[in-house]
Amino acid sequence: MTSLSHPDLAGALSGRARQMTASTIREVLKLTQQPDIISFAGGLPAAELLPVEAVREATGAVLDRYGSAALQYGATEGHVPLRQWIADRAGITPAHVQIVTGSQQGLDLLGKILIDEGDTVLVESPTYLGALQSFQPYGPRYVQMPTDDDGIDVDALAEMLQHTRAKLLYAIPNFQNPTGRTLSLERRRRLVELTAEHGILVLEDDPYGELRFRGEALPSLYALALEMGLTPDTSHIIYSGSFSKVLAPGLRDAWVQAAPPITEKLVQAKQGADLHTPTLNQMIITELLPTLRQQIARTVGLYRERADVMVRAMQAAFPADVRYTTPEGGMFLWVTLPSADVDTTALMVRAVERKVAYVPGAAFYALGGGHNTMRLNFTAASPEKIVQGIEALAATIREAGESGAAASTPVVV
Repeated sequence: MTSLSHPDLAGALSGRARQMTASTIREVLKLTQQPDIISFAGGLPAAELLPVEAVREATGAVLDRYGSAALQYGATEGHVPLRQWIADRAGITPAHVQIVTGSQQGLDLLGKILIDEGDTVLVESPTYLGALQSFQPYGPRYVQMPTDDDGIDVDALAEMLQHTRAKLLYAIPNFQNPTGRTLSLERRRRLVELTAEHGILVLEDDPYGELRFRGEALPSLYALALEMGLTPDTSHIIYSGSFSKVLAPGLRDAWVQAAPPITEKLVQAKQGADLHTPTLNQMIITELLPTLRQQIARTVGLYRERADVMVRAMQAAFPADVRYTTPEGGMFLWVTLPSADVDTTALMVRAVERKVAYVPGAAFYALGGGHNTMRLNFTAASPEKIVQGIEALAATIREAGESGAAASTPVVV
């Protein structure tokens, strides 16, 4: 039998594909599949809060009302009643709203329509690694903005912009992923002004904004821009919202609100990606909107309790020189170990041996760094498991401090 030759499959990949990398979070989660692992690694909502019965009832109601239309192709822009609800909340029109299949798709499509190779993209330091993963194939040049406990250091950014020309600024103002920090109101106003002055588009990623359990709610950058005289047709702020963290991530429903030149191109990009977000899922979400406030209230109450448990456990168990954030909402907090020589990626091996997992912080830096940091999620584990996991993590940290810096052995996944 003749043996067929075959092409070099790896060599056939595009340059863009070769720039793609695996998600560190997804890789770390492979380590946590054993049932005895206490995972602070994922960004998972509390499983017991997912509205299984409500979704079951909503699905029946949708099928009764819409019949086969709920299972049919739909408009790329999204289900009109859902877009109208989003628009009404923001004081805009449905023409400014594009439904996407999860906010991660929104990031990818926005990268596709906004970023040319070599464009400068400003990102927080650290920032959400999923955004870096989405943007990277489009060839941006990242510039990291300095941050502190109040989020982006806008004064430092103003200095940077005297000699840096940027196309896009990506930020998570509310309960930032990974740090849990919130951008102050004063800085929000200044950021809107500064970016408008320099002609920089701003992508405001806000999947956690509804999950505030302490302090006063702050206006979005998008809302501030409208308050300050811009219109929905002229605003340079692009807002990304999601139902994943407040309702059900498995339904994969999110949205982008922006000026028509942006949403019109999003429609075209989405048509090439998946035609439209699943019609049935959008209709289910719309059916659940009357109960959304109650669902958010339940979620916020549980997350407040679990965040407080984690912080108290860290106060009791962590070495005194370990620093960590105390979030006012969201799903994460950020830990910084005292020695820059400790590598939390290598330390993961020891932590998993003690049946606890986290996400190493280095993955959240666009230009490297953060090797002595880690992100912890407080929403997915019970209070008892949180205390147990923090005690195990504290023992791992103490061991690393006693034996010197953790070796740079890579984590095998």
